[in-house]
Amino acid sequence: MSTARIQPTACALSSTIKQHLRPHPSLCFNSCAIRGRGTLRRTLRVSMSSAPSSSPLEICVKASVTTPSKLGDCPFCQRVLLTLEEKHLPYDMKLVDLRHKPEWFLKINPEGRVPVINLDEKWVTDSDVITQALEEKFPSPPLGTPPEKASVGSKIFSTFIGFLKSKDPNDGTEQALLSELGSLNDYLKENGPFINGKDISAVDLSLGPKLYHMEIALGHYKKWTVPDSLTSVKSYMKAIFSRDSFIKTRAQPQDVIEGWRPKVEG
Repeated sequence: MSTARIQPTACALSSTIKQHLRPHPSLCFNSCAIRGRGTLRRTLRVSMSSAPSSSPLEICVKASVTTPSKLGDCPFCQRVLLTLEEKHLPYDMKLVDLRHKPEWFLKINPEGRVPVINLDEKWVTDSDVITQALEEKFPSPPLGTPPEKASVGSKIFSTFIGFLKSKDPNDGTEQALLSELGSLNDYLKENGPFINGKDISAVDLSLGPKLYHMEIALGHYKKWTVPDSLTSVKSYMKAIFSRDSFIKTRAQPQDVIEGWRPKVEG
């Protein structure tokens, strides 16, 4: 898969915005937790492949707050982008600065949340809904996770946030995170290298970005790292973080740090 950057002309940009302002027969809106507000960046990234889709899928995602024309730090956006990459689907990525939400964006998504993608002339948001829709519409290669495995590691993100926000080293938040990571470690030791075995699946594409945020944010704000004793978790993180799809869609460390600053300092 090749990646190209396009600097649209004023005319082309105007055409793109007008297209977004055109009403669609049906809009699908579902909530998704994000931080910030936004405007469209003038640089669009297009990821092309030999996918069965006839034209690139339009997707709006968070833009960097530190570097113009770079992808921002939303793990839910990365989850959807990872799905597109792993399925080899072409997409037209529109970077949105969420600090100043533009009118055209609010017209297609009144709640102003990201990610939001155009599927079959409908703007759909919520990473759960989007990834399920992509799996149904583009079933090959399959990324579905068996229901009994879909919740593996599901509490890690919330316990990470609790520990990150904690001001009291004795309040149990670090131990809660270690407990969840320990459970994941035991599971991977018996069932890995990925949660569904040898092949990556949807649950990995959801958990991977959250572990990436955990590693960077806790490393910066608490000088904390995953213990070496959790060898399966560390190997799992390395395997996901080194995939081409992850490298292409990951946020810059400085954006992850800035994205979590309000949680730490506020």
